[in-house]
Amino acid sequence: MLPILVLMLLVNQMDRTNVGFVQDELRADVGVSATAYGLGAGLFFIGYALFEVPSNMLMERFGARVWLTRIMITWGLVILAMCFIQNVTMFYVLRFVLGIAEAGFFPGVLLYFTQWLPDSSRGRASAIFLGGSATAYIVTGPITGALLELHGVGGFAGWRWMFALEGAFSILVGFVAGFFLVSRIGDARWLTQEEKDALGSAVARDQESRSRAPKVSRFRLLLHPQVALLTGVFFAMALTGYAITFWLPSLVAEIGGLSPFQIGLLSAIPWICAVIAMYTMSHFTDRAPDRRPYLAVCLILSASGAFLATLGSPWFGLLALTLAAIGGKCAATLFWPMAQAGLDLKIAAAGLAVVNSLGNLGGFVSPTLFGYLKDTTGSTNGGLYALAAASVLAVLGVAFINRPGSPAVRTGQPAVHGPLAADEAR
Repeated sequence: MLPILVLMLLVNQMDRTNVGFVQDELRADVGVSATAYGLGAGLFFIGYALFEVPSNMLMERFGARVWLTRIMITWGLVILAMCFIQNVTMFYVLRFVLGIAEAGFFPGVLLYFTQWLPDSSRGRASAIFLGGSATAYIVTGPITGALLELHGVGGFAGWRWMFALEGAFSILVGFVAGFFLVSRIGDARWLTQEEKDALGSAVARDQESRSRAPKVSRFRLLLHPQVALLTGVFFAMALTGYAITFWLPSLVAEIGGLSPFQIGLLSAIPWICAVIAMYTMSHFTDRAPDRRPYLAVCLILSASGAFLATLGSPWFGLLALTLAAIGGKCAATLFWPMAQAGLDLKIAAAGLAVVNSLGNLGGFVSPTLFGYLKDTTGSTNGGLYALAAASVLAVLGVAFINRPGSPAVRTGQPAVHGPLAADEAR
């Protein structure tokens, strides 16, 4: 089942970020200003945050096969509908609805893993699954750019072809997934009865162990110092990550003389470098007793890249944003293990859910801020300065994150695998 899940995640990432490649086209054909574009790009995360938990609850009721397939077909239909955008209001509504449609997919898959795999195997499965996200950052630009080259075919604009074809492909993959996904171990035809019994017993023991952890209200956790600190650091990281995701294509386009496909290829460079750096760095930091210095260095690199992008030519800006992307991606791989190990086991699962839900709102703030500044000042430099400042403040916060084994943390390394814990590691 993992190959189809990886493909679903790759398509998921492509469909939520493809709007970053058609900003100029939406302005020319529909009248979507930079401010409206930024707000619309960010509205996705409002819908996503509001419906993430209800979607996960419904998956437990209907099963992964039905619910994950429903999620993918629904978001494919919304993407398909975006090819018919006629005004700013339609853009706003469809981006918000897209967030609702996608809500629950990523944490739902991680929850799916807990129903199929014991703790000793989930780490490898999650790593394979997250590889789909890393691949999506690299291939989205070239694929989307190639589809934009269809401009004029059949009398349709290239951006309408892009939404239509990518939406149709998402729907197709959703139907295919229905034939591969199996909700329960007992329904797996490729396992013998002995294998079903052994695997089911291992998963049941793991679930029983987790069920003994006490429940803590998320609202009470908002006042917990470590949860609030981690949320602030993650919010700053999300600001940079989503700003680069949604505005990189338009910044690359300032080089001039580039076709949509060439813009897509160049937009993939920062993510290729970031993925290579991310996996290379993990070999040196996985066994580090204290990840805080490494996280601080990554955040400083992210801040430096955002600041340097305001200087020099567009080519220099691309190089600078590559540094920012490297810093941001490497910071994400360091942050979640630190957050997991730095919280008391009694509040870890719920605390990480709060950090993820609130921190991801940076995906709403950053594109909205960039759009407003673009319209009012004619430049995104102010937004890049804000990103640099946020990363610097996050560096200061890192110094106060608990270390594993510190007096504030329960003895031993807590193993937290909640469905929301890794959402932004992708």
